[in-house]
Amino acid sequence: MGETVEFGVNGTTAGGHLAVPDSGSGPGVLVVQEWWGLVPQIMRVCDRLADEGFVALAPDLYHGEMATHTEMDKAGELMSTLPLDRAARDMSGAIDHLLAHEATVGDAVGVVGFCMGGMLTLTIAALEGDRVAAAAPFYGAPLGDGEPDWSGLTAVVEGHMASDDGFFPPDAVTALGERLRDAGRDVTFHVYPDTGHPFANEDDPFGTYDEVAAATAWSRTLALFRAHL
Repeated sequence: MGETVEFGVNGTTAGGHLAVPDSGSGPGVLVVQEWWGLVPQIMRVCDRLADEGFVALAPDLYHGEMATHTEMDKAGELMSTLPLDRAARDMSGAIDHLLAHEATVGDAVGVVGFCMGGMLTLTIAALEGDRVAAAAPFYGAPLGDGEPDWSGLTAVVEGHMASDDGFFPPDAVTALGERLRDAGRDVTFHVYPDTGHPFANEDDPFGTYDEVAAATAWSRTLALFRAHL
């Protein structure tokens, strides 16, 4: 269903995986990769969203690099050396491409991301203001020194966190949610009992895939996007 596309980013180009629904049109959703890169599992997320009536685009933030599930050191290096300003430009360019695409309806997009992409989901929502109407981070959030300026966050946020997560501890994420709600933002973080990072990845890289929790989080994400896009 999906295809590889290129789009402009500040005078250069970036690439990604785009999936369009059979109906030919729908609201736009930005899909943000895990630390592995733009791997087939992330492309399937785009295709699943297209099956549900959305125009979904996952930008390739590593520009062709990726790691397999047996290459955790490489994945960690790719994530830690990703220039965040370049990632922000690529995600912003992908939103430009989505909003300008003939298949996209509406003047704002949703964003969903996983692990590193969950963190970047909230970051780009804060940076893009009212161009992002709804954000669904999965087991990832910018914490501590990595937090963006939240003053631009207008999206409705509904996140999905693992109860046992050494990368993004749920207590820290829920505390972030409390601070954002106190600041008037519409933010909800669900913590799924007895789950580990990354419980919604059906390729099961950590042996933590939880079919029931993944299905619940996915249905909540679809409902979020249908309500706000």
